[in-house]
Amino acid sequence: MAAKRRNGDFPRDSVEFGRVLAFSDGLFAIAMTLLVVGIVVPTVSDSDSVGELADALGELQSNVISFFISFAVIGRYWVAHHAFFALLKAMDRGLIGLNLLYLAFIAFLPFPTALLGTYFENPLAVTIYAVSVAIVSGLEVVLFRHAHDRGLMRRRPPDDVYRWATATSLAPVALFALSIPIAFVNTTAAACSWLLAIPVFRILERWKPARTEDFLRG
Repeated sequence: MAAKRRNGDFPRDSVEFGRVLAFSDGLFAIAMTLLVVGIVVPTVSDSDSVGELADALGELQSNVISFFISFAVIGRYWVAHHAFFALLKAMDRGLIGLNLLYLAFIAFLPFPTALLGTYFENPLAVTIYAVSVAIVSGLEVVLFRHAHDRGLMRRRPPDDVYRWATATSLAPVALFALSIPIAFVNTTAAACSWLLAIPVFRILERWKPARTEDFLRG
């Protein structure tokens, strides 16, 4: 263990490994909670008026939709992050730094979410949101490749499993990048294009190599 620490590695059973994992989970939880901050309870002149309150709530529709989109997105990233850390036997300082960069963009997501909810019809708001999510997905690949190249995983993934996992992380990058030019034509169509992730992931699931489950079980 001492030799590993001199090389900058922190084994799975070390305090450092546990602290990084706990910090990551905590940040995910905070980011998901902060998403609701963008939904402000409306103020109406007549508190007893059902119609006025209904109209005010209707104006929050885009905020509510963007909340649930981002909650699902961050939730998906948490599941993927959890699965990735389960594959590690150790981490080094490089991985800790990359993980912090990854978490920075997770923590940033409540801002473009609020921006999207407030200016849904503005293509720039959609673009900022799409770019932010695409960066997070891209950083998943960077984290996975770093752990793979530095031998930080419990088992070295077979080449076909490695390619499949990389493709799964890069798919959202392509989808959200594709939505950017669409946003300048129609922002609603751009947001709807994000739903293509559902059939894309189902297709990727069918292409999952047979050895994937064995690799994940270690």
